[in-house]
Amino acid sequence: MCISDVNLIKLCLPERKSKLFILHLSMNNRNRGKNTSDDSLFGSQKQIDLLRMAVEDMHYLLSREYPEKASSELAGNRYRLKTRQIQAIRGASASQQQMLNRKSKQVTAEDLKGKTIHIDGFNVLIVLESLLSGAYIFEGLDGCFRDLSGVHGTYKRVNQTPPALQLVATFFQQCGIGKLCWIFDRPVSNSGRICQLISEFAKERELQWETSLEFNPDQFLAEHGEIIISSDAWILDHCKRWFNLIRYMVDKENLNAHIIQFSLA
Repeated sequence: MCISDVNLIKLCLPERKSKLFILHLSMNNRNRGKNTSDDSLFGSQKQIDLLRMAVEDMHYLLSREYPEKASSELAGNRYRLKTRQIQAIRGASASQQQMLNRKSKQVTAEDLKGKTIHIDGFNVLIVLESLLSGAYIFEGLDGCFRDLSGVHGTYKRVNQTPPALQLVATFFQQCGIGKLCWIFDRPVSNSGRICQLISEFAKERELQWETSLEFNPDQFLAEHGEIIISSDAWILDHCKRWFNLIRYMVDKENLNAHIIQFSLA
């Protein structure tokens, strides 16, 4: 969804609450949008068709217990895919066993009322920021949405961070969630700053949110969260129960994003 920064802020933030976050954005005019090559890699039907065939091939191989790296290399070589295209099909693919396991643990929005929910902080924020900035988003075979951005050792707040937080706040209130626990990677640079930003955001809006820094957030979420929000494949495979937040937002908020869908024929 390509909207000017000012309009995006006005769309997602109440007028009386937005002063602090507009100040942040004035000091940080960054976006989490497309790479310069992404339109040529993902923007045509020809490329999308190749990617869909590659995902089907990866699904076949993964379901027969081929390693993920070898499967993606085989599919990538067969269809002559570029590095970012291979990254996309790896995120979108899953074995039949993984798909069934993840589906069996997925909960609905009605299941969240009054519950304490743990959220994979960087995972969710970055996907939302990418979606709002008009980057390509990929709906995998498991129904989860993933992007091609990453933390790479440091997190940098972008123009879409405040609107992303407001979308989560709207979801939190709509579903009547008891408490939302944001879990972030302690080793990632600026993780403390984003925790502080979220704490200030929640305090101003009287939201029952808390933040936590963990050295191994994936394991923490899998072991401690009764219901978690993430699109990380390892977490989904090992968690107790999970909710597909981005799917909910795409449907509920009618977000006009650059979404490429993958499904089995």
